[in-house]
Amino acid sequence: MRPADRSAPRLRRAASATAVAIALLAGLAPAASAAVREAPGAYGTDAGRRLDRTRLQAGLNAIQEAGVYGVYSGVRDGRERFDGAAGLADTATGRKVRPDLRHRVGSVTKTFTAVAVLQQSDKGRVDLDRPAGDYVPELLPGERGRKVTVRMLLNHTSGIHDYIGDAFPSLLKGTTESLDEHRYRTIGPAELIGYGVARPQLFEPGTSWSYSNTNYLLLGEVLRKVTGQDPERVITQDVIRRAGLRDTYFPGTDPRIRGAHARMYESFYGIIDPPRDYSDYNMTWAGTAGALVSTPQDLNTFYRALLGGDILPRRQLDQMRTTVDVKDETGAVAMRYGLGIYSMDTPCGPAWGHDGGVFGAGTWALSSPDGSRQFAIGYNLMKYQRLNEAGTAFDPHPADAAMRDYRDRALCGTTAPQTPDPAAKNRPSAPSAPQAPSAQAPSGEAPAAPRALPPVMPALPGPLSGPIR
Repeated sequence: MRPADRSAPRLRRAASATAVAIALLAGLAPAASAAVREAPGAYGTDAGRRLDRTRLQAGLNAIQEAGVYGVYSGVRDGRERFDGAAGLADTATGRKVRPDLRHRVGSVTKTFTAVAVLQQSDKGRVDLDRPAGDYVPELLPGERGRKVTVRMLLNHTSGIHDYIGDAFPSLLKGTTESLDEHRYRTIGPAELIGYGVARPQLFEPGTSWSYSNTNYLLLGEVLRKVTGQDPERVITQDVIRRAGLRDTYFPGTDPRIRGAHARMYESFYGIIDPPRDYSDYNMTWAGTAGALVSTPQDLNTFYRALLGGDILPRRQLDQMRTTVDVKDETGAVAMRYGLGIYSMDTPCGPAWGHDGGVFGAGTWALSSPDGSRQFAIGYNLMKYQRLNEAGTAFDPHPADAAMRDYRDRALCGTTAPQTPDPAAKNRPSAPSAPQAPSAQAPSGEAPAAPRALPPVMPALPGPLSGPIR
């Protein structure tokens, strides 16, 4: 790990453009067209894919040993289950993590929101190809409201800017003070949407792709209009309860997580050193884009029910899995984004799901296309990666390779090859010896002045925020 006092000028040069400093997806470029893709895979019930609990636990241990404080996970294949954990839930007390801890799941919330919108579409209350401005003219007025459809909000082809930079304005200046200043703030969706809509349009609606949390707050307000209810209540009644989830809920204005949970530590690529505890946070800034609390086990149950056809009719599920290619800097397809869900390739075929990242908490949940096999993982140290010496990109990190290996082992069994990790040799990891982080109490002292942010900080919550692909 680089020393904490690395030169501010290098970081300042790296963050020369504030728009780049809050880029939504590090290294991902937009695609030009949408298509349904369902590549053949090797999912099945052969012996090579059975759950090897010893190796799965070893995979979790490897993630923790690579520098993540604590990881907790669930894997399911038919009736088989593995629940495991490794590391610390609290670095100050030494409390251990356990598999079923509640956790902020960030943008995994988007799948839940999309399902609720598609349910209303099935009832005839929402037309996916109707202008979004027809539903929320006061939030998306004028020509933009006529051009942006509900479908474009769902698959991030609207061209509407993300609100994160304006909601946390110090990020635009290259520092993190606003993360602490707004820890207990309550902010409404209309104000947040206003930030995104006030920014210039990124591209002509429907012609490209750019991840924006504003899209999913707008979808929440569409739900409010067509149901006459609070959108979080609609999602709770129609999605969470229908799926039979017991540990999944929207926290509202309560900054604390109910029930057993880990402390959640944010490093911001070494800018916050030691990592700070953000487990208490008012999540109204994320709302229907990313405020949900859940567990790995509940997420596995949810994606199994969704992809197995128990929550949406087949026609709506097919719409959900109509995707837009999202490409990396080389032009290769990194993932295919549908309506609140994405598909990415694994050694045994495509997997469907979402990931999420909020301050201190990361989540990844993927499933086989038929819903027969799932994995979900939560981890409590975010943005442990570091910039290269030039300040232009992230160095490879052993925890990322370990997480990919665990994902492949969980979904594909012993058929999954192990990924060589170029960062594991001759390179120290993120803080592997836990340090007691500085936790800001409501009336506590102000945190130390942070250093400048790196050039490609993913917005939060956002897909593949980490990065972990």
